[in-house]
Amino acid sequence: MENRLKALREEALSKIETTSTLDVLNELRVAYLGKKGELTALLKGMKDLSAEERPKFGQMVNEVREALEVKLDEVKDKLSKAALELQLKTEVIDVTLPAKKKNLGHRHPNNIVLEEVENIFVGMGYEVVDGPEVEYDYYNFEALNIPANHPAKDEQDTFYINNEIVLRTQTSPVQARVMEKGKLPIRMIAPGRVYRSDEVDATHSPCFHQIEGLVIDKNVTFADLKGTLAEFAKKLFGEQTKVKFRPHHFPFTEPSAEVDVTCFKCGGKGCRMCKGSGWIEILGCGMVHPHVLEMSGIDPEEYQGFAFGVGLERITLLKYEIDDMRLLYENDVRFLKQF
Repeated sequence: MENRLKALREEALSKIETTSTLDVLNELRVAYLGKKGELTALLKGMKDLSAEERPKFGQMVNEVREALEVKLDEVKDKLSKAALELQLKTEVIDVTLPAKKKNLGHRHPNNIVLEEVENIFVGMGYEVVDGPEVEYDYYNFEALNIPANHPAKDEQDTFYINNEIVLRTQTSPVQARVMEKGKLPIRMIAPGRVYRSDEVDATHSPCFHQIEGLVIDKNVTFADLKGTLAEFAKKLFGEQTKVKFRPHHFPFTEPSAEVDVTCFKCGGKGCRMCKGSGWIEILGCGMVHPHVLEMSGIDPEEYQGFAFGVGLERITLLKYEIDDMRLLYENDVRFLKQF
């Protein structure tokens, strides 16, 4: 047994010393010191020795185990350093080379214009208010003076979920909800996504965005409305911009008007963008209808107000001279990178 142990030690040390890879070294560790290794097999043979020989043989086995472990660690350290040196030589990094450029995204043109519009009105003391896109028929129509038989309630224009719930066709329901709370005065804009059963073409989409504004206070007049929208147009399209009001009809307001601005492309002289007229229509507006105030619990004899609504996509198309609304949603990176 002692002779076998000595031979095992010399054989193992020789193989470990001449090992050239870490994988082979690990195989040798398992082969000699593992649970099924040769040294373990010798220990199992101790049962054949006498009681006097067992302690001495056990001590010799422990000495061999310790010698092999020391040699294994020594060779492992040497091979690890050699592998690291080889890696450093073969995987050279030139720190003077330029780094890879990260392609960072940016805001969508709609978001750029929306933020600009919000900043303009916040600067005039307005609050930005949000509301639900899935809305009750009452807030979307009735509270805005649109009765049951109004053409706007035709299913060809509105997405109905059931008889009482619709996808909002405008952001005016947010105004109705704010008025209903009765906290006066009110100065707010309500930007958001709206839905209408329209065909998809260069100027229409079943899903688009609106920005609607509302002011309710004492002694509010149409002159306040004109001054507000004139200031808005100048801030958005340039200080030389002028506005023109044309009579119109909206159920929510009375009197009502549509607003044109001087063409910022030609300055009002006439061009392709304004179709030679010198003016471009941008929004609708008017004084809040007394019936709407009454339905919201506001006394029209004491309080008056005005409201306006503008399509976000419309002013984005105008501001950046884009001729097709669909470009805003096709996610063509070549188009979006221009902004």
